[in-house]
Formats: sequence, structure tokens, C-alpha cells
Amino acid sequence: MSIEKVREYFRPLGLEGQIREFEVSSATVELAALAVGVEGARIAKSLSFKIGDDPIIIVVAGDAKVDNSRYKGYFHTKAKMLTHEEAHERIGHDVGGVCPFALPADVKVYLDVSMQRFETVFPAAGSSNSAIEFTCAELEKYSSNFTAWVDVCKGWREGE
Repeated sequence: MSIEKVREYFRPLGLEGQIREFEVSSATVELAALAVGVEGARIAKSLSFKIGDDPIIIVVAGDAKVDNSRYKGYFHTKAKMLTHEEAHERIGHDVGGVCPFALPADVKVYLDVSMQRFETVFPAAGSSNSAIEFTCAELEKYSSNFTAWVDVCKGWREGE
């Protein structure tokens, strides 16, 4: 089970006890916000894409949406999300529990600046009923294969 991989990943860091599991689903931003008890924007959603044949994850604020032109400007290709099957096979987490932790070595993680307006955010922890609370600095530190901060989203800035 994916959450067990995440627990193992956090165990040497002494963080496995910070994983929160819920009796209800947290598979969407709305459900996660209800489960955690915070506004949806503070849910850090992990979106899986592919660049060529390489899978990547971009973690964005719950109220942000990927802007195709910004994405293409940074990654030099069209945004193409992984299918549910590809996420399971290539990322190792199922949709609803995709997170930036305990990933295969070839999966690069990008963090979007849309999260930086919050003191803490809540990414999933490998299952559709889990989350863990981190500051953005901690999220960068503990994400597997962290690569860069990016600005590829819209819908979260004032006047946008």
C-alpha cells in the first residue's frame, strides 16, 4: 500500500507520526479541506504529468490551476497528464493519494509558487484518506527528487 511506502520514507526522519489518516476520503481538494479542517487553497495537490516519457509531479495550491502557456514556457512542451494507470505504474501512488514522497528516482518533483502564500500546506501522504502538514521549506526538503520551484499556475493571484 502506498501510504506504507510513505511511512517508511518518513521513518528515518522521525516524521511518520505526523501523517494524518482520516475516516473519510481526502481524494479531492474539497474533501481534503473538509477532512483536515482548512480552506481548500491550503491543500497541496500533486499533479502528475509526463515530459516525453519522463513522469514529473507538480505540487500546487488547492485553488490553483495549471496555466498551459506558463507550463509550456517552463517545460517547453504541452501539459500532458498521466492516466490513472500511468500514475499507478510510474509514480507508485494512485490518483487521490499522489504525493511528492517515496517516489521512484526518475520522478522529478516541482513545487509551484502558489503555495508560498501559506504558512503551512497539506499534501496527501500516499492514500486517498491521508495528509501531512508542512511549511513550504519542509515540503521542499522532504519531497523526493525535488527539482525546482516553478510558476506555472493561474487562478490564485488577486485579479486573475
